[in-house]
Amino acid sequence: MKMYAQALLIFLLAATPSYADEQTPNKVIEGAVQIFAEKLEGRHAEFEADRAALYVLIDEVLLPRFDRKFAAQVVLAKHWRTASAEQRERFIDAFYQALLRKYADGLLEFEQDRVTVLPFRGDLKGKRSKVRSTVLLNDGSKVAVDYDLVKRESGWLLFNVVIEGISYVRNFRAELDSEIRSSSLDAVIARLEGEAGASDSE
Repeated sequence: MKMYAQALLIFLLAATPSYADEQTPNKVIEGAVQIFAEKLEGRHAEFEADRAALYVLIDEVLLPRFDRKFAAQVVLAKHWRTASAEQRERFIDAFYQALLRKYADGLLEFEQDRVTVLPFRGDLKGKRSKVRSTVLLNDGSKVAVDYDLVKRESGWLLFNVVIEGISYVRNFRAELDSEIRSSSLDAVIARLEGEAGASDSE
């Protein structure tokens, strides 16, 4: 869980909406690692005691950098096609807020020197790319963490993280598909909105 949280937070904070110079997918991830180090330096105790401040910090970096619509569309899959415009907008926001709060703890446990971004081997001319990295665990073993990116006019944006072969998008898609089938899309949206509200009140 801790590893997944840390990888998700790198994923969420990695991409920027505009670039002075075009960045490669690897630079996007490497930049995210640096952002983590700078934002956390000397402030772990502060954020541990003040969850609201932690959410604000993540949101300031995340909101303008994460392609919320595309991530939500991929996760909802076929349910996206049948959702109304209002349902889509509510789901985009609810999913983003729930995701941010669910993995916020990973930010507090992030250690820059444990992350190694591997040399890029993809095609920069394509619309999608993958960045591979490894994270060193306490027992000395290494975990493979891959980041899937999509190319937009603003640059490379992330939409998925895969840890040891386990995809964030596929996991959420399977989980929410089952829940939507047994209840409804509106019920799922309401649950996500409720989780975000409960976190804010803690």
